[in-house]
Amino acid sequence: MPLALLALAVGAFGIGTTEFVIMGLLPEVAADFGVSIPTSGLLVTGYALGVVVGAPLMTALGSKVSRKRMLMLLMGLFVVGNVLSALAPTFGMMLTGRIVASLAHGAFFGIGSVVAAGLVAPDKKAGAIAMMFTGLTVANVVGVPGGTLIGQSIGWRTTFMIVALLGVIGLAGIARLVPDMPKPQGVRLRDEVAAFKNAQVLLAMAMTVLGFGGVFAAITYITPMMTEVAGFADTSVTWLLVLFGVGMVGGNLLGGKYADRHLMPLLYTTLTALAVVLALFTVTAHHKVLAAISILLVGALGFATVPPLQKRVLDQAHGAPTLASAVNIGAFNLGNALAAWLGGMVIAAGMGLTAPNWVGAVLAAAALVLAVLSAFLERRESRGGSRVLAGSTAAEPATTAGGTTTGTVTAPEPAPVTAAHR
Repeated sequence: MPLALLALAVGAFGIGTTEFVIMGLLPEVAADFGVSIPTSGLLVTGYALGVVVGAPLMTALGSKVSRKRMLMLLMGLFVVGNVLSALAPTFGMMLTGRIVASLAHGAFFGIGSVVAAGLVAPDKKAGAIAMMFTGLTVANVVGVPGGTLIGQSIGWRTTFMIVALLGVIGLAGIARLVPDMPKPQGVRLRDEVAAFKNAQVLLAMAMTVLGFGGVFAAITYITPMMTEVAGFADTSVTWLLVLFGVGMVGGNLLGGKYADRHLMPLLYTTLTALAVVLALFTVTAHHKVLAAISILLVGALGFATVPPLQKRVLDQAHGAPTLASAVNIGAFNLGNALAAWLGGMVIAAGMGLTAPNWVGAVLAAAALVLAVLSAFLERRESRGGSRVLAGSTAAEPATTAGGTTTGTVTAPEPAPVTAAHR
């Protein structure tokens, strides 16, 4: 693997840490600014919305510069946002810092995916994307618990200053290691927008929202579920989240390994297994060991879908993949927000703290249905393209009655055949 992927992974590690570490520091931040816990939750919501909005916005704004320069600018924005958070004198300024940092999130992973895929051979693209996302998953194993511990021991402002320093290291790594890949010629912003006319791109994004939403329907409410249903102590939740992070790392690497050659079968397998595990989690949540195993599996199966879904979008938006790739990162966060909302609704309806697991199972199953539909439409389109190609062979040079060639009858241009079925 090229060293440039390491630089991208460092940036992803910093982004992953700042996204999730706030969840463990909400009580400290709320106490420091004198706001309630629900109000401090705006720091999570604001970040998620910033990712959704920032992904297409920053990608569009960066369409005039090279991808390497845009990655450096995004890392710079990330550093500024985290420094603002660390030094914020008021809650409003803290929220502003969170939103500024979040604006870099989606575009970084979107452009980074395109750059990572361009650094390796075509049959290793998903593995390269997974390598970059390893930084995000490792952040949940090392960065988030470590940042939470530092924040609770020394102060939350120190945590955000360290995250900003990670951003500086990532920026330096990109400047030093990522090659200055030339800006694609002939690809304009409207070409990038036109990729969204492709139904396969939209289906892949819908799979991202629903499949990843299935994961976060359960994980958003993991603390009350594990303490009040499984019987874990409050202090054990951190280690359960580390277990979830370990699953994320393993699943991400597994997805990257097999997505290049078996993309659709991998999606069928992981989404089916995810739906089953989430449904069973309603029962296993009542047993400590089984609950811990379920958390590990949810993390692994959920993140095994990330490399294939991201590669699916790149494949289907071929020629102008940058904006679609960035928007798909926003789709992951949209899935988080949707799942958290639905999970909260079923709990508020009195269906119990394990009810969000059923919501997650339904979301994952819906993503599986979309995957089957996507593959069906792709096969039908491929067969249509094959028939056109077969028909074009009948186009022979036109002749007169006397057999004299008068010219060639131009066969219809075959419809573009999308990426081969995997």
